[in-house]
Amino acid sequence: MAEKKKPDAILTVCDATQVMLNAAREQGVETIFDRAAKMKPCPIGAEGICCKNCAMGPCRVTPPKGDEPAKTGLCGATAETIAARNFARMVAAGSAAHSDHARGVAEVFLAAAKGEIPGYGVKDVQKLLQLAMDFGLDSENMELSDIAVEVGKRCVAQFGQQEGELVFAKRAPLKRQELWRKLNLMPRGIDREVVELMHRTHMGVDQDYKNLTAQAARAALADGWGGSMISTELQDIMFGTPVPITGTINLGVLKEDEVNIIVHGHDPLMSEMVVVACQDPEMIKLAQSKGAKGLNLTGMCCTASEILVRHGIPVAGNFLQQELAIVTGVVDAMVIDVQCEMQALHRVSQCYHTQLITTSPKAKIYGAKHIEFNEHDPINTAKQIVREAIEAYPRRKSKAVIPDIRQDMVVGFSHETITYLLGGKFRASYRPLNDNIIGGRIRGIAGVVGCNNARVGHDEGNLQLIKELIKNDVLVLTTGCSAMACGKAGLLVPEAAAKYCGAGLAEVCETVGIPPVLHMGSCVDNSRILMAATAVVKEGGLGDDISDLPVAGAAPEWMSEKALAIGHYFVASGVYTIFGVTFPTSGSKIYQDYLFNELENEWGGKWDFALDPLEMARKMIEHIDKKRKALGIDKARDRVLFDMAMRRELDAV
Repeated sequence: MAEKKKPDAILTVCDATQVMLNAAREQGVETIFDRAAKMKPCPIGAEGICCKNCAMGPCRVTPPKGDEPAKTGLCGATAETIAARNFARMVAAGSAAHSDHARGVAEVFLAAAKGEIPGYGVKDVQKLLQLAMDFGLDSENMELSDIAVEVGKRCVAQFGQQEGELVFAKRAPLKRQELWRKLNLMPRGIDREVVELMHRTHMGVDQDYKNLTAQAARAALADGWGGSMISTELQDIMFGTPVPITGTINLGVLKEDEVNIIVHGHDPLMSEMVVVACQDPEMIKLAQSKGAKGLNLTGMCCTASEILVRHGIPVAGNFLQQELAIVTGVVDAMVIDVQCEMQALHRVSQCYHTQLITTSPKAKIYGAKHIEFNEHDPINTAKQIVREAIEAYPRRKSKAVIPDIRQDMVVGFSHETITYLLGGKFRASYRPLNDNIIGGRIRGIAGVVGCNNARVGHDEGNLQLIKELIKNDVLVLTTGCSAMACGKAGLLVPEAAAKYCGAGLAEVCETVGIPPVLHMGSCVDNSRILMAATAVVKEGGLGDDISDLPVAGAAPEWMSEKALAIGHYFVASGVYTIFGVTFPTSGSKIYQDYLFNELENEWGGKWDFALDPLEMARKMIEHIDKKRKALGIDKARDRVLFDMAMRRELDAV
């Protein structure tokens, strides 16, 4: 328990979070906000110049003072080598996290295709057939089940592949593929690239920061154009490709008179079955027998996005709200799978009646109840989890504190959906988007993704940046916790265009009927942004490569290694990418200059950093304008209605 005290400052721009933060402190419950105030980050570690890769260290190579010679580690490792190793290890961990998630999805997909697992099927036949084409299958005379089996086998094989090229990397623009081959960046196999990167960062192996950065790119590309893309595609096939759907977000979606279950994490294999279990009349009747009106399923973090975009299931909140949801006193079960779950959830849940349940053998929390999710009997496992929540309902012991704050939103903008929205059923195309970029109504496109970070104001960086971008006619694509921040702030509804956008973007959004910020899914779904960028290139008129496009990427509140892996595969794909909060190479001027400046000459994309979200927006817009100028579309073009004389002049030419 924390000491009762009033907050020193507003640490969040989310009203519901502030209400619950005050309630937690009144009740003496410590949260991540309190721990962040007490514990400052290690400045040397934050700058990436502390090496602990062998037992002679940790070695801290702080910048020399005055005329002192540059410091090195005991083995002679320079600051740039140490910073590059640390950067690369974070990329390796982030790539492994997303790709191991994808491996689980691929294994379940294959087993389901073979008829070994009930409950999972094929909901998007068209996407399955597209994957069959990508893998070179002659599926014309094959049964659908056989196609699924072969696609599943080939997806699983991508992880252990030792040579050749990842199949989905060939979806990238041809010019980008040629560059990857020329620079030896083309990923060969998902596991191979991650393992090799970890090997290279071992003491005494790769000690060239440029070489380390290149292998980090191969591992990151194996995630973005491999693991994450496999995960997104197979999840779409099994559970349906998202289409626009309405939903509701924030802690106000919790209900005092119902059994509240929050699914939290990143893996939809489990949460999809919990959705089914919560709709079972038997489970609803059991909840009512305990005095509840029914079952209220909500989500947290990326698992929330997965069931939101496919079913419209309400979202309780994003990363920094997970402890505060329990503080409401009405969460009967917090059910978690993998990634981004705080160990502190157990300590907070002990203050209430909440049943904290882990479900993955890869992600247990000491002291939490473990109900291992059995993919071979998924619905019964899900029912067992729901029963635990129902049994907890009568044990509620705290006064309910539910902020009456929630916001409607429109989500589910897959790259396929964008095609149909712009061109219609019979003329589906990215041409209207390209034309509006060329004509200047849309200045460019920004991908704003990533996490929350307790070192900065909760949601503040994401919202300040995004509002500044759309005010300057930049269309925003968003995923993960950043997308949830936008939902809570009312940016994910069509009406936001008139309120927040510049005249050009507002006109486009109002004509099509879309929000100015498009929620594209969870953090693995950043692969959708890669596919959207590729579609823009292939549509024509805006260059031959992703690096030619007036686009930029950002993660204003990043905190996880996955975010760094995502950023690096966007940079390696040719995108200018800027992060906030901190950057893990700032202790080495040489290495940071390489990432922030030299890299663009080699890869077409580069890294950047800005602490202030408005400065971040300025840099992104400046980059977008630079690309517009290079394409020759930097001048405003007035729309002209041609009369007959003008048409005759064209014919004469």
